[in-house]
Amino acid sequence: MHEGIGRSGGTDYLRLFEELGDEDRAVWERARDFVDDEVLPVINGYWEKAELPWELFKRMGELDILGGGVRGYDGLGLSPVADGLVAMELNRGDGSVATFNGVQSGLVMRTIDMLGSEEQKRYWLPQLAKVEKIGAFGLTEPDHGSDSVALESSARRDGDHWVLNGQKKWIGNGSISDVTIIWARDEADGEVKGFLVDTTLDGYAAEPMTGKGVMRAIWQAEITLTDVRVSEEDRLPHATSFAQTSRVLAKTRGGVAWSALGHALAAFEIVHSYVQKRQQFGQKLAEFQVIQHKLANLLSDLTAMQLYCWRLGQLSSDDELEETMASLAKMHNTTKAREIIATARDMMGGNGILLDYHVIRHMSDIEAIHTYEGTETIQALLVSRDLTGESAFT
Repeated sequence: MHEGIGRSGGTDYLRLFEELGDEDRAVWERARDFVDDEVLPVINGYWEKAELPWELFKRMGELDILGGGVRGYDGLGLSPVADGLVAMELNRGDGSVATFNGVQSGLVMRTIDMLGSEEQKRYWLPQLAKVEKIGAFGLTEPDHGSDSVALESSARRDGDHWVLNGQKKWIGNGSISDVTIIWARDEADGEVKGFLVDTTLDGYAAEPMTGKGVMRAIWQAEITLTDVRVSEEDRLPHATSFAQTSRVLAKTRGGVAWSALGHALAAFEIVHSYVQKRQQFGQKLAEFQVIQHKLANLLSDLTAMQLYCWRLGQLSSDDELEETMASLAKMHNTTKAREIIATARDMMGGNGILLDYHVIRHMSDIEAIHTYEGTETIQALLVSRDLTGESAFT
């Protein structure tokens, strides 16, 4: 797979991923084939019309692509590197399709796996892995994005139930989900707790957000919770404070670095092929020195991104990945991905803005990845706080 660029085959120029095990490699290959054969031929139409590609979401369940980080309960139990490579491939195809995986697998399934009861895991995880049920992760609020720890949604115990009130915003899948994990502050002790909310319950209202210029083939929702009564059995028993929420986000933040790598990889592969076919002034673009120089620089930045991701996978495998390590990787990779994609678009001239060539879609979608799960500025402040011992958050 992935042949034809560089002497090592593919864009893995330093051969970082050659030692992947057979099972992990098989899932990686399934994800890449799915992107090449099923996503790329149709995704531009969905993106342009802001429609959901339901059949692609369902296919991920049928192909056993989802749930890479979950072991058992029909999760794949992939190594962290292989799980990252699947995310990379899906983002190489499309940010919206990949975001469905990121929400379904990375946020919802991982949260239930890490913080849920045995009964909750047995009931929800197999259905989510097969896309028999759809999940959402309700943390961000209209007034609390980067400072999500200050969330205002409330939870009040009332006998065997909890009464939830509040608002959420930017919630991927929130208007189509069967279950939404809602994070709310307990009125009794002030701690943040997590709840598995059946979206058919009275008082749960979700509307898709409109007017997005990025990730147009996935819907983010604004959610209003009005006296939603949730059974105590649907509270996540191991989510007792925001510290547990942060544990989930630390795991998924590393996944964002892999996502950015996927978008950058797409742009590189597209422009690499383009300059070898496109002729100007009587010769192929690839014969011009300035184009060759730019290609080498793009590969250099792409390889640095791969090194970050590869090391994150190693650290995660050894259970040594720290939150600020993931922050540094996310900050670096989203920044470099923006630069790689912008350069690729420039090298393609006017064709670079046509959806037929895909790069402009990646150029739009990388803006969402650069922002969510903490902007570049927020990641820099987290890393600098670790470096200096001083907090710049006020």
